[in-house]
Amino acid sequence: MGRDRWEKETLRPSLSSNPERDAVQTLGPKRLNVPEDIPAGKAEWPGEFPYTRGIHPTGYRGRFWTMRQYAGFGTATESNARYRYLLEQGTSGLSVAFDLPTQIGYDSDHPLAQGEVGKVGVAIDSLRDMTALFDDVPLDRVSTSMTINAPAAVLLALYVAVAKQQGIAPAKLRGTVQNDILKEYIARGTYIWPPRESLRLTTDLMAWCATEVPQWNTISISGYHIREAGSTAVQELAFTLADGIAYVEAALARGMEVDDFAPRLAFFFNCHNDLLTEVAKFRAARRMWAHIMRDRFGARDERSLRLRFHTQTAGSSLSAQQPWNNVTRTAVQALAAVLGGTQSLHTNALDEALGLPSEKAAQLALRTQQIIAHETGIANLVDPLAGSWTIEARTDELVVEAEALIGRIDGMGGMLPAIEQGWVQAQIAEAAFAYQQQVERGERTIVGVNAHTEDSTPEAKPLAINASVAKAQANALEQLRASRGDVTVPLETLGAAANGDENLLPNILVCVEAEATLGEICDTLRAAWGEYRPTA
Repeated sequence: MGRDRWEKETLRPSLSSNPERDAVQTLGPKRLNVPEDIPAGKAEWPGEFPYTRGIHPTGYRGRFWTMRQYAGFGTATESNARYRYLLEQGTSGLSVAFDLPTQIGYDSDHPLAQGEVGKVGVAIDSLRDMTALFDDVPLDRVSTSMTINAPAAVLLALYVAVAKQQGIAPAKLRGTVQNDILKEYIARGTYIWPPRESLRLTTDLMAWCATEVPQWNTISISGYHIREAGSTAVQELAFTLADGIAYVEAALARGMEVDDFAPRLAFFFNCHNDLLTEVAKFRAARRMWAHIMRDRFGARDERSLRLRFHTQTAGSSLSAQQPWNNVTRTAVQALAAVLGGTQSLHTNALDEALGLPSEKAAQLALRTQQIIAHETGIANLVDPLAGSWTIEARTDELVVEAEALIGRIDGMGGMLPAIEQGWVQAQIAEAAFAYQQQVERGERTIVGVNAHTEDSTPEAKPLAINASVAKAQANALEQLRASRGDVTVPLETLGAAANGDENLLPNILVCVEAEATLGEICDTLRAAWGEYRPTA
């Protein structure tokens, strides 16, 4: 069959009630990478339980993964210019990086924000900032991911408020808030309130979106930062799924029905240089989650069983030494993510070990994805490495090893007690220490770092953030407070609700629309719940 006819017949519309399954029959065994002589019922097919081979029967034949570049720096206006540039270059989804003060709920003029405003992401203090961030970006046509956790409810409320300003109903919005607070206590540290109160806010967001923003992915359960903190691939897999179990249990305890919220759960994984292990990790994650949701939680909707995930290439694998080597590392990692069946992908820029990526480096990172999509041919096959003895065996091994770790967590009473006891954090710290010892002893080769080294200055020039950003944000806050109405009543109402058990999202939305600042809203919740301080 010629390529033109093959593509036409494979992607043609179907009039049946299950067009995806019909497309599988059109693809045939060769394009599905299944031997033609396997007896009926013995082959595991893509798009069918337990989804080891992918959640869609046709893989990337119908559409590529979302090419989502993570960006945000300085002021909202500066970041808006980068977003519009990326959209012009072919990015199919936005991914917002917030600065540290925003991530931990402080306004840009707070004393603890000094030196950090706009440095690792964009500074967002109010609805005015959020409006500028998405100026001339059609929110009903662009999928937006926001990497925000402790104050995720506030940033989602700001996003919804901007959409309403654009005349867009919340029900039309598509995107994701990370909203994964448990991994902050495990690996990352941008928490605000104690774990149990934070978990309450996480489930408030999930319940509110189920009715108000139904197309929104209410949580992106993140193994990325667990891996960046030094975990092994097995630990990333096990601890991420264990976090997922904890969130499902918390939602069920709130009285939600599993199939009402589980289809909107999403995951976020890291991808490192061991290509075959990483491919197997993604396949294992799908299989394990399908069984967890069906067998542990009794989910019946097929969408509840399908693990959907975003991938980012490994920031911790990038080197400041010989930064152009990072182009190769990122390409290998991106290839592994695609071979593993990711639904969305961010590729790191070559200069990110030195600072924020330059515009050209960000463009090259995006081009890496586009070359894989259009020039390698791997998207023409569904699960191309299926049937490989190495891949199948490694997938099985990872499942066994990760299930053993989840069993230990279950024995402690679940992920929340395991975190509160410090057990999870200790496991990651031990793995990170062992890895670093291997590097320092030369047992693990890092090209350009401990082998094939040079004494040259890095050629890459990352983006620098001007110190004037903090002053500009402080001036904007002063003007906001002088020109807005009184926000006392909505903030007091929020504080009273925080001491009860009602869903806080409606109150938070009222606060942001009244132009209360991020810091004021988070301080109101600090007054009600206190702040988390680790004991060790």
